[in-house]
Amino acid sequence: MSWFRTRREFLAIPARVLAGPALARGAGRPLAVEDERLLDDLSRRCFLYFWEQSDSHSGIARDRARADGRLHSLEGRDVGSTGATGFALTALCIAAEHGWVSRRAARNRARATLRSYATGPVAHEHGWFYHFLDVRSGVRYRTSEVSTSDSTWLVAGALTARQFFREDPEIARFATTIYERVDYRWMLNQHPFFLAHGWTPENGFLPYRYDRYCQLACMYLLGIGSPTHFLDPKSWYAWGREPFHYGGFEYYGRTLLWTYQYPFSWWDFRNRRESRGLQINWFENSATATHAHRAFCIDLAREFPGYSANIWGITSSDGLGGYQTWGGPPRTGRLDGTIVPCAAAGSLMFTPDICLPVLHAMTAVFGSSIYKRYGFVDAFNPTAGWHADDVIGIDVGIALLSSENLRTGNVWKWFMSNPEAHRAFMLAGIESI
Repeated sequence: MSWFRTRREFLAIPARVLAGPALARGAGRPLAVEDERLLDDLSRRCFLYFWEQSDSHSGIARDRARADGRLHSLEGRDVGSTGATGFALTALCIAAEHGWVSRRAARNRARATLRSYATGPVAHEHGWFYHFLDVRSGVRYRTSEVSTSDSTWLVAGALTARQFFREDPEIARFATTIYERVDYRWMLNQHPFFLAHGWTPENGFLPYRYDRYCQLACMYLLGIGSPTHFLDPKSWYAWGREPFHYGGFEYYGRTLLWTYQYPFSWWDFRNRRESRGLQINWFENSATATHAHRAFCIDLAREFPGYSANIWGITSSDGLGGYQTWGGPPRTGRLDGTIVPCAAAGSLMFTPDICLPVLHAMTAVFGSSIYKRYGFVDAFNPTAGWHADDVIGIDVGIALLSSENLRTGNVWKWFMSNPEAHRAFMLAGIESI
């Protein structure tokens, strides 16, 4: 089976969705005035999170903050996130391009951020960074792990900033240092192809590997394209591509929706596919996964009436019982009717025809109870009458990047202008259709 849908699925689409993902190419067609207005407002709010919730000296972005922007003294409010900082670096490029802050101010913040990771105070292990750290000092937070995934988003943001702020030689030098120092071979921990999830000084490498479809596309491509500690291009085809079916949709992966979004907000897979093996088009795969996820949520409406054709979305988020890893299909975690706005917002670049109505519906129905200074709260539960007090940096970030790619394609354009990105595609056999 290849990435494309069956004839039966296409015939079923009008009954299940508003439009098929083949109609949604990201920055490929003009938006309605009301759509552009909403996305501009949401994007400005999302950027404001990174501008206000990143330390102005270290540039490290907070992992989370109050959705209304108010500060308080609860423990953990100065915990920074390396992954969120990668989104923050990309957000600075978006903001400078739109004039939300001056190019000079954005450049200065980007330079300070990259300096922190390139020369200190942020510590690294063979070029990999700790997941959580203090936003001011850059010191490891508690027993946080050196994270393969979060370091990947940091590198992606660094390379985006390197291309956007071409006029600044320090930004170029710091970003290049960060990327070329990452020792992908060390993180293999003696395996020929599969990266470990991370490492701690207390216990060494984590016992898990990135060996089947998840958020791994970005880390493996960066590793293959690395000019220093590069991965064998065979690593791209070594990880498992498990086919999955739901509601007449077929695609690859059995994982949470965010894993279909994050890697492909930087890597531009539009009109590209693998030249070997199953010849998968990963852009279309993410679009199909989003349609399947919507169908899954609509089916859940029998159990949780808060879901509907235009109000849906579950991915890792806050919940009534704290942070949850949940979603589907297949059903994952103890679902309770919670809705996560970044689920639909993160897929705007793939499927605007079904995602834009969600953003309009949520703002129209729930208004200021869930739409605040930094955009949508991280999650809410209409059945229980609950909404999160916080936003989470990576969730804000994917909403911003996906919106920008739909509106302009800029994040794809900036990141893909890196020569290492083209090298990685060439070596991995990712070709134009």
